[in-house]
Amino acid sequence: MRTDADPAPSAGTDADDVPALAAHLRVTVTRLARQLRQQGDTGLTPSQMSALTSIDRHGPLTLGALAEREGVAPPSITRVVGKLEEAGLVERGADPADGRVTIVTATAAGRDLLARTRKRKDVWLATRLAELDAGDRRRLAGALDALDRLTGCDRP
Repeated sequence: MRTDADPAPSAGTDADDVPALAAHLRVTVTRLARQLRQQGDTGLTPSQMSALTSIDRHGPLTLGALAEREGVAPPSITRVVGKLEEAGLVERGADPADGRVTIVTATAAGRDLLARTRKRKDVWLATRLAELDAGDRRRLAGALDALDRLTGCDRP
């Protein structure tokens, strides 16, 4: 017996049909990610935005560490960082521990761009969430813990 505290299953997907649930989740998450990217409107490519975010969250980083984190070849990350540097969003410098190694850090302009982008996305998403009824918002809130476990993250 389901109580109001238990989230209702999706009307279109059987919770016990794991392959169908996986497909539905993939499509829905992809759509949401696409819509959120469109709200960013930074003028950066997805690769540039991803690299800038990694540098901001985990930096300063060497080019090699950034390439590894982004899952791309070093020449690719060098091009991406070059574009970000031209835009004034990152800067390169020598590693204090080893002057032969280049490290990359986000500039104030880069951090500001990320903050403005996150704010714009949060406002867009909050507006959309406010359009849902309270029951849908409760079910969505309940699903977030499961999504965090699914992605191996405790919290954003």
